Amino acid sequence: MPVRILMVCLGNICRSPLAEGILASKLPKDKFFVDSAGTGNYHIGKKPDNRSIGIAKRKGIDISCQKARQFTARDYKEYDYIYVMDGSNYSNVIDLAPDENSKKKVSLILNELFPNENVDVPDPYFGLENGFATVYEMLDEVCDVIAEKLIKEHTTS
Repeated sequence: MPVRILMVCLGNICRSPLAEGILASKLPKDKFFVDSAGTGNYHIGKKPDNRSIGIAKRKGIDISCQKARQFTARDYKEYDYIYVMDGSNYSNVIDLAPDENSKKKVSLILNELFPNENVDVPDPYFGLENGFATVYEMLDEVCDVIAEKLIKEHTTS
């Protein structure tokens, strides 16, 4: 059974779809499954924001088939790692945790680069076009670290 990783942001149309696509591109598909969700229910069933699709496509990653969904407590049973984009997402996800072991699955994604600094991935939705490129670069860098860690931890011969 593959190791399952979930990326979470607010609406599941900007940051977490990018994080899903980027991390999935860095991991062996037979050993890892990457998905994404949002803490809000604003965009359920919709594809990612065209600006996210565009920046990913320019970097060789196709996220156009993803569909937004809302994070639920059931995700704690389904996923081994849950990475959230900001402090608000973290609080919303932790509030649904059924127990302490579930809470241990949740991390602020940029803490992988900046341990215990609790740096947020900014939400580019209402910002300028280049906000999506900036977010892509941040997520690409942290996903390199996460992929290396996961591969080392879960694919040793």
